[in-house]
Amino acid sequence: MGKALIIGCGGVASVAIHKCCQNSDEFQEIMIASRTKSKCDALKEKLENTTKTKISTAQVDANNVDELIELINGFKPDVVLNLALPYQDLTIMDACLATKTSYVDTANYEPEDTAKFEYKWQWAYREKFKEAGITALLGSGFDPGVTGVFSAYALKHEFDEINYIDILDCNGGDHGYPFATNFNPEINIREVSANGSYWEDGHFIETKPMEIKREYNFDQVGMKDMYLLHHEELESLGINIPGIKRIRFFMTFGESYLTYLKCLEDVGMTSIEPIEFEGKQIVPLQFLKAVLPDPATLGPRTVGKTNIGCIFQGKKDGKDKTYYLYNVCDHQECYKEVGSQAVSYTTGVPAMIGAMLIMNGTWKGPGVFNIEEFDPDPFMDALNKWGLPWIESFNPEMVP
Repeated sequence: MGKALIIGCGGVASVAIHKCCQNSDEFQEIMIASRTKSKCDALKEKLENTTKTKISTAQVDANNVDELIELINGFKPDVVLNLALPYQDLTIMDACLATKTSYVDTANYEPEDTAKFEYKWQWAYREKFKEAGITALLGSGFDPGVTGVFSAYALKHEFDEINYIDILDCNGGDHGYPFATNFNPEINIREVSANGSYWEDGHFIETKPMEIKREYNFDQVGMKDMYLLHHEELESLGINIPGIKRIRFFMTFGESYLTYLKCLEDVGMTSIEPIEFEGKQIVPLQFLKAVLPDPATLGPRTVGKTNIGCIFQGKKDGKDKTYYLYNVCDHQECYKEVGSQAVSYTTGVPAMIGAMLIMNGTWKGPGVFNIEEFDPDPFMDALNKWGLPWIESFNPEMVP
């Protein structure tokens, strides 16, 4: 039985908090903390009569290390689950170090002023966390997160060595808007408009944004166009999965989404460079975020399914082998259960599971770890139990 401090109260945090409350045998007590306390209070009011989990709330600025330290010292959690923005990972890690509290997040750090996300900033904390005797678990979402657990599971149970991994992220959902993003628009648009890259023979090969396109027939969704993107788990899997020769990450996008995005890019609305407007400095992308639909409001109107997984190629007993692990998640089922669409659900459920495994000591060790460095089996069991059951195929269609 443990105590968790959850920082953030957006779409993913809401799912993780619902799941903590369903899992009150493990989460005896949670505190929800965010810049906007009223959002935390509203969620507490909605959930507190449905669960044995004791819920409290707090206001905190996740950019302020001293405020975070004071909050952690007051609540004394077993784990801090960071579901704030990726820009705030390091301040929260600093507060965890100062208070000797274990840390879990779902997305790696990226500086606000350069659209560049990589693990080097968080990996730089390895020695400090080791010396403090606490655990930091990085990337306990779906991708990164479940994709790393799938890779560790495939290596443990199906292969002697894995040579190729293709991560396929398909959202077959339709929200009915001409243009909207399924998670934080600022993060989403930065990710999609950046150069792509894939990991091959020990280094990254860069591509132009959306340069590499493939079609794939996704189980329960159908044929979709998908595009090669850079994604952070390529960096850690390239190091942590022995024998790897190439890892690629593909995400599906509809023609309409890409057309709107190109138009917004062409007129400068996706820029992160501040401009002067009516005597104020504004960042065009942050302004765009303010006028787009809030991803948290897409739940009731999104229909269809997501299909996210990994196709592995490698060797078992000297023979070539292929294996595909994936999850299919229904937007409307997620909305009925926790009031969110499947994109938040597929990240929020693994966030709860990662926090649980650190909190109850199933996964432990001083230092900073990516999710594939731990034993995958308890996480895989928990996925089946908490709403993201996995499907396996031993004869998958391969991506050329």
